[in-house]
Amino acid sequence: MKQAFFDYFGLKPDVIAKAPGRLEILGNHTDYNEGTVLSVAVDRAMTVAAAKVPGKTCELYDQALESKRIFDLDKLDNPKKGDWANYVKGVVQEFQKRGYDVPAFKAMMKGTVPLSAGMSSSAALEMAFVLVIEKLANLNLDWKTKAKIGQAAENNYVGAKTGLLDQVSSLMGRENQLVYSDFRTLEVHNVPIPKGTAFVVANCMVKHNLTNEYNERREACELAAKLLGVKALRDVTPDMLEQQKGKLPEVAYLRAKHVVGEIDRVEKGAKALSANDLTTFGKLMFQSQYSSTHYFDNSIPELDAMVEIAKTIPGHIGARLSGGGFGGITVHLVYADQAQAYCQALVKAYKEKTGLDTEAMICTAAQGAHLM
Repeated sequence: MKQAFFDYFGLKPDVIAKAPGRLEILGNHTDYNEGTVLSVAVDRAMTVAAAKVPGKTCELYDQALESKRIFDLDKLDNPKKGDWANYVKGVVQEFQKRGYDVPAFKAMMKGTVPLSAGMSSSAALEMAFVLVIEKLANLNLDWKTKAKIGQAAENNYVGAKTGLLDQVSSLMGRENQLVYSDFRTLEVHNVPIPKGTAFVVANCMVKHNLTNEYNERREACELAAKLLGVKALRDVTPDMLEQQKGKLPEVAYLRAKHVVGEIDRVEKGAKALSANDLTTFGKLMFQSQYSSTHYFDNSIPELDAMVEIAKTIPGHIGARLSGGGFGGITVHLVYADQAQAYCQALVKAYKEKTGLDTEAMICTAAQGAHLM
C-alpha cells in the first residue's frame, strides 16, 4: 500500500488504516428499532492510506475501480447521486459539522470486501476514513462518536437511513468472537464463537441497492411502534404483538413480527453459544430466514434457494440471508473441517437449481478497525 501510494501520488502516506466488513449473524433490521444484534467483523477489509497536503483540495484514488475523485473541503454540498466518493465526502462533512478542522489530504483505498453484497463495504470504507481523518486532524475520539460519524454520513449524505450496526461491528470486532450490540444502550460486548466452526459466505449474484426498500421497511416499523404506543419495537414482546395485532395494518404487523422475533432470537442465540449449543443456534438462523421470507419480505427466490440447499449439505449448522436483503449474500455456520467441501457443494447445487454461478468463501472473525 505504501509503495502503491508513493507510485501514484509521489508522496509517502502519513497514515494507513484498515477496517473490516461485517456479517450479520442474527438480528435482521433490529438496529434502528433499538434492538439487539449478533454480528461479526470478518477478514475482508477496506484499507486506506493517506497523506496530509496544504490547501483545501482532496484527491481520492480507488485502486480496484482505477477511479479518482477530486473535491474541495469547502464545497461539499450537492452530492452526486450514486457516486462512490459520497461515503468519503459524507464522513468529512460530519467531522466538519462537529466543529473539527479537517485538513486536505490525498488518499488511496483498496478493498477486499465484496461491493453491494451485504458485507457492508460502505461502513468499512467509512470507518477506515474516520480513523484516517482522526489521525490527520490530531483528534482522539471515542468509538461511539466514530460509529455515529459513519452512520450520519450514510444517513445524511448518501441518503440511506441505516442504523449503527455496520459501523459498530467494523469498529468492535475481535478475532474468534461475535459482537453483541444493544442499540438502545449502545452496550457492546463480545461472545466467543465455538471452536471447530467457520462461516461460509455465498453471494446469490443478485445485486441490491437498498435505499428505497430500506426506508420503506423502516417507516413500517416506526408506524407499528407508534400504533402500539411504544418508543420502538424493542419494547414489544412476541406475545404482546399477537395480542395487539388488531391495532396494526397487515404490512406493519408483518414487519413488526419479523423484528420482534429477531430480537427474541438474538437473546436465545447468545445463550445457545454460551452453552456451546450449536444445534439450537443453527435452528434460530433458519427461523430468521423464514421470517425474512414470509414477514419482512426482504428475501428473494435466489436467497431462499440457497438456504434450502444449505439444509442438504453435510457440515451445515444454520444459514440465513445477511444484511439488508433484497439480494446479496447468505451466511452459513458450518463445521470447519467440512467448510471447503461445503463451499464446493453449495456452488454446484446453486448452479443446478437457479442457473446462476455463485461465489462461496470461508470467513473468519477478525480484529476491528485499526491503524496499521
